[in-house]
Amino acid sequence: MAEVWNRQRDFREESPDERRRYLSRKPVPLVRNRLGKLWMVDRHHRLRALLEIDPAVTTYGYVIDDLNSETREEALQSLQKQGWLYLQDGRGNGPWPASNLPYTLLGLQDDPYRSLVWKLKQEGAIKPQPLIPYHEFRWGHWLRTRPMPPFSSKHLDPALASARRLARSSAASHLAGWKGGDH
Repeated sequence: MAEVWNRQRDFREESPDERRRYLSRKPVPLVRNRLGKLWMVDRHHRLRALLEIDPAVTTYGYVIDDLNSETREEALQSLQKQGWLYLQDGRGNGPWPASNLPYTLLGLQDDPYRSLVWKLKQEGAIKPQPLIPYHEFRWGHWLRTRPMPPFSSKHLDPALASARRLARSSAASHLAGWKGGDH
């Protein structure tokens, strides 16, 4: 949710034309089943932020794959097999059955560890990995297994020093985006 709130601040400062230009430069990657139903595989935070500001918002998208499925369940299972769907709740429990996925972005749960990873990426402690989908989930899962002071998505500060130290440690070297202690 920290990323959602940050993006909302950005969107509120933009004019409608600036927002439209931004959205056209960042289209949503989609997959389509045989019946033409679409599922997004990225840009969830951005669209959640926009939906909370303007429930009637529309955006741009492009189809990256056609699924050989007809039902929602089959499509979600396909996405899960591709590594394009992670079904953990806000506490990192799961994976849950694909049928538990909310029908709207507004139904997605807050995961403070994912907020922490987002902040570490913003600060440069973790490198972006555009070719490795959802590597943030792996970082969040790993951090969740480490000792951390109490924190929330609204109050990341108590955990940031520990998270930075952990992200730079050799114990994190197996994670995509690891930079080590040289920054």
